[in-house]
Amino acid sequence: MKKPKIKILFLCTGNSCRSQMAEGWARTLKADEIEPCSAGVEPRGLDPRAVTVMAEAGVDISWQTSKQVREVLHIPFDYVITVCDDVVEACPVFPGKAIRVHAGFSDPPRLAADAKTEEEALSHYRRVRDEIRAYVERLPLILIKQESI
Repeated sequence: MKKPKIKILFLCTGNSCRSQMAEGWARTLKADEIEPCSAGVEPRGLDPRAVTVMAEAGVDISWQTSKQVREVLHIPFDYVITVCDDVVEACPVFPGKAIRVHAGFSDPPRLAADAKTEEEALSHYRRVRDEIRAYVERLPLILIKQESI
């Protein structure tokens, strides 16, 4: 009998970059174990630079959409992973058994704001993309370890 997939919501403020990257990585790297979703408390649309750097890594997130967290409250998530520090306080209470976990990553748009060139801006996105990939590669094991602490 096949084990059910773990339902994970990656939550960020704008659901434009980090949470979208995490959803894309989970869908690509952990499709047999995780059913990922992403949302934001103030969705801003998909960040084109996030789409670009994920495509460079072979992951197409261009079809994903920026969702308001209210749109996914009906889903019985096992975990809600906040991927930005700002959303930790704004994170709504989820009905059911969802366990909240925080895994903060730097904000690429904020880092890229002072970039002198597009390449410099993209370098910030690439670094965060790679950090998120490393985190997702350790899922779901890292979640189970955090629960037992």
